[in-house]
Amino acid sequence: MGIDEGWPAGLDVRPIGNDDAAAWAELLAAKEKVDAEGENYDADDLLEELADPKLDAARDTIGVWSGEQMVGYGVVRAPDVVVDVHRIHTEGAVHPEWRGRGIGSALVPWLVRRATELHHERQPGSAGEINTGAIDTNTSALELLTGLGFERCRYFFTMHRDLRTPVDVPPVPEGLRLVSFSPEYDESLRVAHNEVFLDHWGSSPKSPESWKTWFTGARAFRPELVYLVLDGDEIVAYTNGYEYVADTEATGIREVYIGQVGTKRSHRGRGLAALALAKVMAEAQAAGFQRASLGVDADNPTGALGLYERLGYTNKNTWITHRLPIN
Repeated sequence: MGIDEGWPAGLDVRPIGNDDAAAWAELLAAKEKVDAEGENYDADDLLEELADPKLDAARDTIGVWSGEQMVGYGVVRAPDVVVDVHRIHTEGAVHPEWRGRGIGSALVPWLVRRATELHHERQPGSAGEINTGAIDTNTSALELLTGLGFERCRYFFTMHRDLRTPVDVPPVPEGLRLVSFSPEYDESLRVAHNEVFLDHWGSSPKSPESWKTWFTGARAFRPELVYLVLDGDEIVAYTNGYEYVADTEATGIREVYIGQVGTKRSHRGRGLAALALAKVMAEAQAAGFQRASLGVDADNPTGALGLYERLGYTNKNTWITHRLPIN
């Protein structure tokens, strides 16, 4: 593909390998100090991302180097299944000290080219688009994306809730059960999640392989902070909690990240998501967590934003998803 075309002189450009994880983490730490996105990674987190069996790191990743320092990176990922549009997700960053030198202007076109190739390889003939996000305070990234033809299409909020404030867990409705996660529920939880998120923008059903990679098999997954609402033997609502060690090390605050919250359509309107979420928060509070966080689509069709606000969550920052149609 000629990945060296269009890059500033004197830089080395190559795919990201396992040996690059520490340098990649250093780049992201420098980025976080300036961009304050609230996201921290250690080398083990990044090795886990590279181990995704659906990622071809040799073709779908790129690292930009000045000597031994990684000064930029990019990753392209495709979903398991196409629901409406084949949305290829891209991400990337430039080290703050190296911005304004043309790296981003070369990196985004590389991501677009690779995403376009990936779309035509996996879903030829179907509608496709590239999605990439940026925090709303990163004006240079927003201007770069707009200048290259991307348009804003969706807004997401990162929300925090101080766990020093008591959490009230509502009673379990008659006929239902609230249980903690155990391995025998794993496949049923995946199936329930896929059903719940069918009407959520940008979501696609998760295969057993992807579910294990990114959800219940992830090193951040905390089974003791996962609660399920059962109607008989059927999972009808759930909340999944995660803990990212790198965040605690960087901030000094132990935080439970609420990764997924959902209720099946047949059981909505009964407060079951609030029940499962409040239980996870209360258990996290008892275990010494100081804060809870989550991300939510501003236009979530199930009213999730209002639910989180009622439980005491407030907006920390806003992310803007941009789209570019694939021709």
